[in-house]
Amino acid sequence: MTKAERVEMYLNYLKEEGFSPKIDNDGDVMFRYEGGNYYITADEQDEAYFRIMYPSFWSVETEEERKRAVHASVAASAETKVAKVYISHGKAVAAVEMFCTPPDVFKRVLMRTLSAMQTGAAKFREKMKDPA
Repeated sequence: MTKAERVEMYLNYLKEEGFSPKIDNDGDVMFRYEGGNYYITADEQDEAYFRIMYPSFWSVETEEERKRAVHASVAASAETKVAKVYISHGKAVAAVEMFCTPPDVFKRVLMRTLSAMQTGAAKFREKMKDPA
């Protein structure tokens, strides 16, 4: 299955599930869920690779906050199944990456991956708001 075919599959499935997906300038599939923007990327070379991201859910403004954010992201990732939380370009990102063979197997886990990313983001926010 080509990248274009996978992107089309993602778009069609999201529409079936009631989302309003679009293709962004980078060719990723973007959609809104629970107030956030989510992106599914399709790898040109690896049809089994599936990545969904919830980027920029927290801005890191200072060096002191960056240090706290790194610790919060490690803790959130360790405490949340499947989801990774990391800091990229001064923003917190939650993501799930996996291999889906065949590629349409993502349909079985999409809602659970969204839930995992939301949980990871919530744990990150809790850690950032806790002054200890």
